[in-house]
Amino acid sequence: MSRWKGGKHGRTDSLREGGAGSVPRDAGAGALFARLRAGRGAVALDQAAASQINGCAYCLDMHWKDLQAIGEKEQRMYSLDAWRECPYYTERERAALAWTEAVTLVTNGHVPDAVYEDAKTHFSEKDLADLTLAVATINAWNRLAIAARTTPGTYQPTKKREMKKGA
Repeated sequence: MSRWKGGKHGRTDSLREGGAGSVPRDAGAGALFARLRAGRGAVALDQAAASQINGCAYCLDMHWKDLQAIGEKEQRMYSLDAWRECPYYTERERAALAWTEAVTLVTNGHVPDAVYEDAKTHFSEKDLADLTLAVATINAWNRLAIAARTTPGTYQPTKKREMKKGA
């Protein structure tokens, strides 16, 4: 069993306010995602993957639209659920997707050591802390959207909303 604090994997310093990967108390999810050095597309893929695992229809609709708006390839989007078998994800993306899956399913036996070790080879301590906070954030949003019975199909990405205003 892996534990960051007091375990063989180090400390949680980077998750606490003021640590290397900390998020100020007033920072929203957008600020957190902006800080994640994996890039906006990678974070959006992770958000979509967590939303798939959690079965959040509203969030899936939203993240797919966001991925389309930033130019993500359709093939990578519709194959996301089978990312392990598909050759078009980078090793860093694979590590992030494995981490996202493990953190999302943490009640199924914690984050496996192998997933942690692989993530460490692709992410700095700060970036892994940021990714973990991003995954925790989307998991919380999934739960809120599911509990609130939010109806999918109404979300429009920023680019499309701006295009409609200009028309």
